[in-house]
Amino acid sequence: MPKKIVLAYSGGLDTSVILKWLQIKYNCPVVTFTADIGQGDELDPIKTKAESLGVEEIFIEDLQEEFVRDYVFPMFRANALYEGEYLLGTAIARPLIAKRQVEIARMVGADAVAHGATGKGNDQVRFELGYYSNHPDINIIAPWRDWEFQSREDLINFAEKNQINVPKDKLGETPFSTDANLLHTSSEGKLLEDPWVEPPEYVFSRTVSLEDTPDTPETIIITYKNGDPIKLNNKSLKPHTLLKELNHIASKHGVGRVDIVENRFIGMKSRGVYETPGGTILIKAHRAIESITLDRGEAHLKDQIMSNYAEIIYNGLWFSSERRAFQKLIDSTQINVSGDVRLEIFKGNVIIKGRRSNNSKYDNSLVSFDEKGDYNQADAEGFIKIQSLRLKK
Repeated sequence: MPKKIVLAYSGGLDTSVILKWLQIKYNCPVVTFTADIGQGDELDPIKTKAESLGVEEIFIEDLQEEFVRDYVFPMFRANALYEGEYLLGTAIARPLIAKRQVEIARMVGADAVAHGATGKGNDQVRFELGYYSNHPDINIIAPWRDWEFQSREDLINFAEKNQINVPKDKLGETPFSTDANLLHTSSEGKLLEDPWVEPPEYVFSRTVSLEDTPDTPETIIITYKNGDPIKLNNKSLKPHTLLKELNHIASKHGVGRVDIVENRFIGMKSRGVYETPGGTILIKAHRAIESITLDRGEAHLKDQIMSNYAEIIYNGLWFSSERRAFQKLIDSTQINVSGDVRLEIFKGNVIIKGRRSNNSKYDNSLVSFDEKGDYNQADAEGFIKIQSLRLKK
């Protein structure tokens, strides 16, 4: 039996029920930890709710800068996309939360940690691999795998019995599942479980519908240094502030919506509706600056390993040796990835309008039809004939 538990606490229905359930089942102190990673929630009500449930040790920490600087930006250096579309907004946040949660467990003398991820999803894997990577001997409690509740209705009944407030959505019903941070918002469950059903507009919380976007495009310039964005429109910004600004710009132009069916790590398919406004701009801009600063070998190698790197993050292996090895390789390609990218944001589109760099490998004299440069076009004949040898066979 645990003597003290640290719970990853959001203040929502699931983790509030979990908090009360832990108190009843284990009859020991439960410490709550809430990571502010830009999800937009008011944090004072979360503290008040934890206090109302008898929690004496409450940790609410602003991790936005660390989240973007040490997790989001390294991932974007790899242009990581899971299954070609998903920008990994939920997956990239879990390692940081897990790491800090076990640090707090050590700090308060807790011998167990708990999370609110279900037994059907990816997050249980991500949290628990993160816990074990940073605290190999920690005890883990996953209530969704252990308790007697079989449905969301059971949770609501328990909440009402124990005077726990049950949140409602805009239609007066218990909300579908959402996860939000500075990089993205995801929505899953309820009516979204049918992949044929179009998500209603009220599902989207941080991007404007295309019908309501401005009729005038917005032009921006992002400046990169060693693979990371450091300026927006010539203004130096901290990583989390820069992402916030891009979120604002992308949001009003309807940029960043995707509706996908993905293959979960545990083996089932899942439909998710994701909004990643600023991140959608960043991945386009990063590829644009790489197009003139990486040579062909580097660029193609990065594309070859990108899907493996993305799957490592998706599967919760951020702290693994293979992710670190990939990161070293990726970062070694970013030394010369510096310069400016000009983009136009309009009606859900991110359009590259220009790119420049002091490290550019783009050579006008080689590609121009109006200059001979150092290239002898006659040399191409021998090159082509050598390439054709195996085809002729």
